[in-house]
Amino acid sequence: MNLDLTPFILSFKLAFLTTLILFFVALPLAWWLSQTRSKTKPFFEALTALPIVLPPSVLGFYLLVALSPTSPLGAWLSSLLGVKLVFTFEGLVVASCFYSLPFMVQPLQNGFESLNRHMIEASYLAGKSRVQTLWHVALPNIKPALITALIITFAHTVGEFGVVLMVGGSIPGETKVASVAIYEMVEVMAYKEAHLYAAILLLLSFVVLLAVYLFNQRQKHKAGIL
Repeated sequence: MNLDLTPFILSFKLAFLTTLILFFVALPLAWWLSQTRSKTKPFFEALTALPIVLPPSVLGFYLLVALSPTSPLGAWLSSLLGVKLVFTFEGLVVASCFYSLPFMVQPLQNGFESLNRHMIEASYLAGKSRVQTLWHVALPNIKPALITALIITFAHTVGEFGVVLMVGGSIPGETKVASVAIYEMVEVMAYKEAHLYAAILLLLSFVVLLAVYLFNQRQKHKAGIL
């Protein structure tokens, strides 16, 4: 049995790009959520966490409608920028960023909120700006939260199914990621191939989670917590 690695390559490429983009998008958002005392904070927290509880098919459907060439946004992207996001790999990246956003934001926000406020205030008193404080003071002191956010976002994106299927379909070499490939194998009752693909994703997920817990445990030992 020949193992086609293309779906896995696409899945890992998608996960890498999504994680990279979300790091720069979620970092200032998580920082703001951790520092603000605005009454609108619960609204933005709920909005950010929505993909966790929203069925992937629902989110995928609305993204499909929003990004289609017949929508105002899709038509604008197509006519002015020549960008097509439906049934393309680029569309998968956009959809994955929406779906995996809370998995990057929440660990970072929790990490920032656990910081000693006096350390942040001392940074401001020393003349550092909010951006400098974020990059040079806050971020280096939340390494466990940062590593958790990056790894969980990557792993979660690799395992996506509903959103990527709705927005990208199943185009070999373009949008047919590993989770979609497994679904199609089960449809045609190719259970041996499905077992192999599923086992690879299962092993990957376990290794990723194990790495996160081992890293966090090591950090706690260093900090003298355990």
